[in-house]
Amino acid sequence: MDLEITLRVNGATYQLSVDTRTTLLDALRERLGLTGAKKGCDHGQCGACTVLLDGRRVNSCLALAVAHQDAQIVTVEGLATDADHLHPLQQSFIDHDAFQCGYCTPGQLCSAVGMLREAEDGWPSTVSADLTASHITLDDDEIRERMSGNLCRCAAYANIVPAIKDVAKPAQEVLETQQPEQEARR
Repeated sequence: MDLEITLRVNGATYQLSVDTRTTLLDALRERLGLTGAKKGCDHGQCGACTVLLDGRRVNSCLALAVAHQDAQIVTVEGLATDADHLHPLQQSFIDHDAFQCGYCTPGQLCSAVGMLREAEDGWPSTVSADLTASHITLDDDEIRERMSGNLCRCAAYANIVPAIKDVAKPAQEVLETQQPEQEARR
């Protein structure tokens, strides 16, 4: 059965008719021509299809398109602010040579953007030292754990972690200076 839906992707609104069983990944790639998100495993195990859904990272191969009408969807194509300015993570991946074949890179980038937001919001991971801390320090172990849902067959992890860490570092420094100020106000 087909259903008329509205998808908001990378700031644009699209009206389309899809089979109710169509995944968000297939709608993005086959119906909208946004081929950045990749179909790796089609089981939610590799992370190549990761996109941001209302700011949170999701495996688009597991999400049904009809379930996400009017949600804000961002793919790797929508991370850059414009044609002349890459997202800081995109630039950092280039600077650190954090890709080889590039197949997993779109999912890695979207996942890293979502992961940085999660850490900024104080979400702990299984390796977080203090689960009640309001500030999460993104060291190498913390980044590896938070990115563990994204696989790279070429094993570019040695460069992916530093690429993410370089972008996280300025945000971490701002949070560290704000935290004592906030505690002093209490």
